[in-house]
Amino acid sequence: MPARPRCVVAEDQYLLRDGLTHLLTAHGFDVVEAVGTGPELERALRSHRPDVSVVDVRMPPTLTDEGLQVALAVRRDVPGLPILVLSQHVEQLYARELLADGAGAIGYLLKDRVFNADQFIDAVRRVAGGGTAMDPEVIAKLVAGNASDPLAALTPREREVLGLMAEGCSNAAIAGRLHFSEGAVGKHTANIFAKLGIVASDDTNRRVLAVLAYLGTGGS
Repeated sequence: MPARPRCVVAEDQYLLRDGLTHLLTAHGFDVVEAVGTGPELERALRSHRPDVSVVDVRMPPTLTDEGLQVALAVRRDVPGLPILVLSQHVEQLYARELLADGAGAIGYLLKDRVFNADQFIDAVRRVAGGGTAMDPEVIAKLVAGNASDPLAALTPREREVLGLMAEGCSNAAIAGRLHFSEGAVGKHTANIFAKLGIVASDDTNRRVLAVLAYLGTGGS
């Protein structure tokens, strides 16, 4: 990830768009464009191919799922283009489609559950670095809508660890949340990879594939 990652912001409300721009700039991002409509977002993504984009779901002209539809369309043409969805709503069908290519670099946060700047900036950086940043409420809705269970072989503790991985937590953060050692987390993640049939690769990619299995997208 570059020292000053290039970012596109897509939000139809001026005050929130301006606030996001100032927040990202203050934390070391170069906001190359901030837009308020779906067509502007598509042009900005294709023209800049930014290191990360923060995208609202409901934008003009339709005010339905314009932002997410544009993100999907551009990401089909530019695989792995990092997208962090920031919305008031969980659009399950499109969220699954956004995750399904298996490339990672995806996040989905709910606006009313972002409680401080550090939480938000950490999520943006994780997505820019190729990882995932999923709100637990989004995860719960995606898992609840998954008819199959690819995780039947996992123990309850392994499922818990995998759920925190889906949020974007590092091994150290998982250890802190669950109150056991980082070494124990490493053993759990190794077991998760083995049970899900995820072969040795770089650790970031294996985590992404495990998260995709957890969310039931079939991205591997």
